[in-house]
Amino acid sequence: MKVSALLDRKGRTVHTTQDQTSAADAAKMLVERRIGALLVVNDQGRAVGILSERDIVTGIATEGADLTKVTVGSLMTTDVVTCAPDDSVVQLMGKMTERRVRHLPVYDGDELLGIVSIGDAVKNRIEEIEAEATALREYLVPS
Repeated sequence: MKVSALLDRKGRTVHTTQDQTSAADAAKMLVERRIGALLVVNDQGRAVGILSERDIVTGIATEGADLTKVTVGSLMTTDVVTCAPDDSVVQLMGKMTERRVRHLPVYDGDELLGIVSIGDAVKNRIEEIEAEATALREYLVPS
Protein backbone atom coordinates (compact mmCIF):
# COMPACT_ATOMS: atom_id res chain seq x y z
CA MET A 1 0.00 0.00 0.00
CA LYS A 2 1.14 3.53 -0.75
CA VAL A 3 1.26 6.40 1.74
CA SER A 4 -1.39 8.24 -0.31
CA ALA A 5 -3.86 5.39 0.28
CA LEU A 6 -3.01 5.44 3.97
CA LEU A 7 -3.82 9.18 4.07
CA ASP A 8 -7.09 8.54 2.22
CA ARG A 9 -8.10 6.14 4.99
CA LYS A 10 -6.93 8.09 8.04
CA GLY A 11 -7.49 11.67 6.88
CA ARG A 12 -5.22 14.52 5.91
CA THR A 13 -5.58 16.86 8.88
CA VAL A 14 -2.27 18.31 10.06
CA HIS A 15 -2.18 20.12 13.39
CA THR A 16 0.34 22.93 13.47
CA THR A 17 1.88 25.44 15.85
CA GLN A 18 4.53 28.12 15.67
CA ASP A 19 7.98 28.24 17.20
CA GLN A 20 7.13 31.05 19.65
CA THR A 21 4.24 29.09 21.20
CA SER A 22 4.95 28.03 24.78
CA ALA A 23 5.82 24.38 25.19
CA ALA A 24 3.07 24.14 27.82
CA ASP A 25 0.45 25.30 25.31
CA ALA A 26 1.80 22.88 22.71
CA ALA A 27 1.67 20.01 25.19
CA LYS A 28 -1.95 20.94 25.94
CA MET A 29 -2.71 20.83 22.18
CA LEU A 30 -1.18 17.34 21.93
CA VAL A 31 -3.35 16.11 24.81
CA GLU A 32 -6.58 17.79 23.66
CA ARG A 33 -6.23 16.51 20.10
CA ARG A 34 -4.93 13.10 21.19
CA ILE A 35 -1.99 13.31 18.79
CA GLY A 36 1.73 12.68 19.16
CA ALA A 37 3.23 15.56 17.19
CA LEU A 38 2.65 19.06 15.90
CA LEU A 39 4.17 20.40 12.71
CA VAL A 40 5.88 23.72 13.46
CA VAL A 41 5.31 26.28 10.71
CA ASN A 42 6.52 29.82 10.07
CA ASP A 43 4.32 32.80 9.16
CA GLN A 44 4.25 31.66 5.52
CA GLY A 45 3.01 28.20 6.53
CA ARG A 46 6.30 26.44 5.72
CA ALA A 47 7.48 23.67 8.03
CA VAL A 48 10.42 24.71 10.18
CA GLY A 49 10.31 21.83 12.65
CA ILE A 50 8.23 19.20 14.37
CA LEU A 51 7.40 18.93 18.06
CA SER A 52 6.71 15.45 19.37
CA GLU A 53 5.87 14.02 22.76
CA ARG A 54 9.50 12.94 22.96
CA ASP A 55 10.61 16.57 22.54
CA ILE A 56 8.30 17.60 25.41
CA VAL A 57 9.77 14.91 27.68
CA THR A 58 13.28 16.01 26.74
CA GLY A 59 12.29 19.59 27.57
CA ILE A 60 11.03 18.60 31.00
CA ALA A 61 14.25 16.71 31.66
CA THR A 62 16.51 19.57 30.56
CA GLU A 63 14.48 22.69 31.35
CA GLY A 64 12.38 21.60 34.31
CA ALA A 65 8.68 20.98 34.72
CA ASP A 66 7.58 24.60 34.07
CA LEU A 67 7.12 24.55 30.31
CA THR A 68 5.36 27.94 30.29
CA LYS A 69 8.77 29.66 30.03
CA VAL A 70 10.05 27.40 27.24
CA THR A 71 9.10 27.87 23.59
CA VAL A 72 8.35 25.25 20.99
CA GLY A 73 11.30 26.62 19.00
CA SER A 74 13.74 25.65 21.74
CA LEU A 75 12.46 22.06 21.91
CA MET A 76 11.39 21.17 18.37
CA THR A 77 13.29 18.92 16.03
CA THR A 78 14.47 21.05 13.12
CA ASP A 79 15.63 18.18 10.89
CA VAL A 80 12.16 17.19 9.72
CA VAL A 81 12.10 13.79 8.02
CA THR A 82 9.38 13.58 5.38
CA CYS A 83 7.93 11.07 2.97
CA ALA A 84 6.15 11.16 -0.37
CA PRO A 85 2.65 9.95 -1.29
CA ASP A 86 4.11 7.33 -3.63
CA ASP A 87 6.28 5.76 -0.89
CA SER A 88 5.14 2.33 0.23
CA VAL A 89 4.12 1.75 3.83
CA VAL A 90 7.08 -0.66 4.11
CA GLN A 91 9.44 2.13 2.95
CA LEU A 92 7.76 4.48 5.42
CA MET A 93 8.33 2.07 8.30
CA GLY A 94 11.95 1.59 7.26
CA LYS A 95 12.55 5.34 7.21
CA MET A 96 10.92 5.74 10.63
CA THR A 97 13.04 2.95 12.08
CA GLU A 98 16.27 4.18 10.50
CA ARG A 99 15.77 7.81 11.54
CA ARG A 100 14.19 6.94 14.92
CA VAL A 101 11.09 9.07 14.37
CA ARG A 102 7.42 8.27 14.81
CA HIS A 103 5.76 10.97 12.68
CA LEU A 104 6.40 11.92 9.06
CA PRO A 105 4.81 14.80 7.18
CA VAL A 106 3.80 13.75 3.67
CA TYR A 107 4.83 16.14 0.91
CA ASP A 108 4.21 16.10 -2.82
CA GLY A 109 6.87 18.58 -3.87
CA ASP A 110 6.17 21.67 -1.74
CA GLU A 111 2.58 20.70 -0.99
CA LEU A 112 1.84 19.28 2.47
CA LEU A 113 -0.66 16.44 2.08
CA GLY A 114 -0.87 15.11 5.64
CA ILE A 115 1.10 13.42 8.38
CA VAL A 116 1.46 9.73 9.19
CA SER A 117 2.52 8.06 12.40
CA ILE A 118 4.11 4.75 13.21
CA GLY A 119 0.74 3.76 14.67
CA ASP A 120 -0.93 4.38 11.30
CA ALA A 121 1.69 2.26 9.55
CA VAL A 122 1.52 -0.61 12.05
CA LYS A 123 -2.29 -0.65 11.98
CA ASN A 124 -2.17 -0.87 8.19
CA ARG A 125 0.36 -3.72 8.20
CA ILE A 126 -1.71 -5.70 10.75
CA GLU A 127 -4.81 -5.29 8.57
CA GLU A 128 -2.86 -6.43 5.49
CA ILE A 129 -1.50 -9.50 7.30
CA GLU A 130 -4.95 -10.41 8.65
CA ALA A 131 -6.45 -10.10 5.15
CA GLU A 132 -3.71 -12.34 3.72
CA ALA A 133 -4.27 -14.93 6.46
CA THR A 134 -8.02 -14.92 5.79
CA ALA A 135 -7.46 -15.34 2.05
CA LEU A 136 -5.09 -18.26 2.65
CA ARG A 137 -7.54 -19.97 5.03
CA GLU A 138 -10.35 -19.58 2.50
CA TYR A 139 -8.12 -20.95 -0.25
CA LEU A 140 -6.99 -23.96 1.79
CA VAL A 141 -10.34 -24.72 3.38
CA PRO A 142 -13.08 -23.57 0.99
CA SER A 143 -16.53 -23.16 2.46
